[in-house]
Amino acid sequence: PLPRGSGDEFAGRVVGGSVPKNYIPAVEKGVNEAVHEGILARYPVVDIKTTLYDGSFHPVDSSEICFKIAGAGAFKKGLSEGQPVLLEPVVNITVRAPEDYTGDIIGDLNTKRARVQGMNPEGDVNIIEAQVPLAEVLRYAIDLKSITQGRGSHRLKFSHYEEVPVHIIQKVMAERQAAEKE
Repeated sequence: PLPRGSGDEFAGRVVGGSVPKNYIPAVEKGVNEAVHEGILARYPVVDIKTTLYDGSFHPVDSSEICFKIAGAGAFKKGLSEGQPVLLEPVVNITVRAPEDYTGDIIGDLNTKRARVQGMNPEGDVNIIEAQVPLAEVLRYAIDLKSITQGRGSHRLKFSHYEEVPVHIIQKVMAERQAAEKE
């Protein structure tokens, strides 16, 4: 793995000609396809370095497609043994609502895996700031309207990516598999 935001890298460090140089781009192509396909719920892999160290070939039976398939297969096998994680976008949310609804709003945000950062009163309105996974607040306008009887508003701004909790990864993978079967 590379630090977050580094991108993906491929390096060929084959010595002794165990893999002919003309097949190394085919291995890279297979790895790149596997990167885009991923293994956790078929989401793309990010921030990873893949290095080709060794391999073998047969002068008659080897082909570019074979090396491409081998590269993708080796990448997927290595990744499945490497404890990959699923990342989700986290947003900063700012909620403005009448003071009377503050407790209900904070309670609702807590059910959405939010981390409340602070609360600032501004007259008879409270401004609540929190960080919350984007997946939890895709329909937040409807929830907020219901809680505040239409007197609240909110803003979302992307913050960063975070690892998804294990129990949610299992749920996402199950949903993805069910959707693929349909």
